[in-house]
Amino acid sequence: MHVSFSHTNIVARDWRRLASFYIDVFGCRPKPPERDLSGAWLDRLTALEAATIRGIHLILPGFGDDGPTLEIFQYDEHVPHPDKSINTLGFGHIAFAVDDVDACLAAVIEHGGSTVGETVRGTVDGVGAIHLVYARDPEDNIIEIQTWE
Repeated sequence: MHVSFSHTNIVARDWRRLASFYIDVFGCRPKPPERDLSGAWLDRLTALEAATIRGIHLILPGFGDDGPTLEIFQYDEHVPHPDKSINTLGFGHIAFAVDDVDACLAAVIEHGGSTVGETVRGTVDGVGAIHLVYARDPEDNIIEIQTWE
C-alpha cells in the first residue's frame, strides 16, 4: 500500500480571515475550488446532524501544486476549544522554516497573531544550531517559526 501525506486541517471561526493570514504571512497559495460541503454523506462522516462546512485548501510553501495542503474549514456550528498551550495533548503546532525568524514573527503580529514565548537560539545535539519562536495565528493556533543555522 502506498501512503503519502495529504493535508492538515484547522477548524476556524472565520475561514476567510484565517486563510488570508496564512497566505499573507507564509506565502501559502489557494488550491481551488473553495469548499461548500453538506449532505447526508457529510453527516455520516462527521457524526453531526445537518453539518455544513465552508473553506479552502492552501498549498504549503515549498511544494508544487500537488503537494500537501493546509485545509482551513469553518463549520456552521462549532464547539469552542479550551485555551491551548504548547503542551496541550493532541496536535500541538504547525511549523514553518523561514530565512528570517524575527521578520516572520513581525509579520505574524502585524497580521493579527501573537507570541507564545520568547525568540530563542539553541543547539540540538546531533542536529545543529536553531533559531526559533512559538507564535499564535489570529485564532490562537500555535505556529513554530524556525531556521537552522
